[in-house]
Amino acid sequence: MEPFVEHEGLIATLDRANVDTDQIIPKQFLKSIVRTGFGENLFFDWRYRADGSPNPDFELNAPRFRGASILVTRNNFGCGSSREHAVWAVRQYGFRAVIAPRRGEGKNCVPAFADIFRNNAIKNGLLPIELSEEEVEFIFQAVARREGLRGRIWLADQTLELLDNPPRVFRFEIEPSAKETLLNGLDDIALTLAHEEAIAAFERRHDPQMCRRR
Repeated sequence: MEPFVEHEGLIATLDRANVDTDQIIPKQFLKSIVRTGFGENLFFDWRYRADGSPNPDFELNAPRFRGASILVTRNNFGCGSSREHAVWAVRQYGFRAVIAPRRGEGKNCVPAFADIFRNNAIKNGLLPIELSEEEVEFIFQAVARREGLRGRIWLADQTLELLDNPPRVFRFEIEPSAKETLLNGLDDIALTLAHEEAIAAFERRHDPQMCRRR
């Protein structure tokens, strides 16, 4: 998995809340037996008309967002089913980070990301950044005001800088284990191999006939 240390890229906005995984990558594209080729079908039902031509009314089809690698959206992104393909589609389209706001606290909390989507994102090198609603709204307004607005993310410092005039810096929180996973590019296999010596020691002590004696 590609490590995420720092990233600078064009910012695109998707002004929609509760974007579920079936909208991110519809079910008809889940039949593939490989993990590639999903990016072209990201947001398929919104991106394309019935005849297969691009939908000019869909935000990400705007020429100003071509080549964007930082996506800013609204609450509860990635809700719905637990398909990991949703994260693959977002990454393969070209996004390295998704920014969304958290609203409220406790029982009234509306999360920035669905838990399963967040976990899958971290395992696939996609950085989920949670900011306040006020901060996300500021970014939406800045992007609307200035075409070509870029952002720079430093994961070690947990900061996002809008390269505006003047620039604006936002700080975000992330779990230490998730931060280490992204910084070092560790997927589940790599995390397991980090304990290779302990696993090998256990196997040397383990009697392979143990299960057969029951």
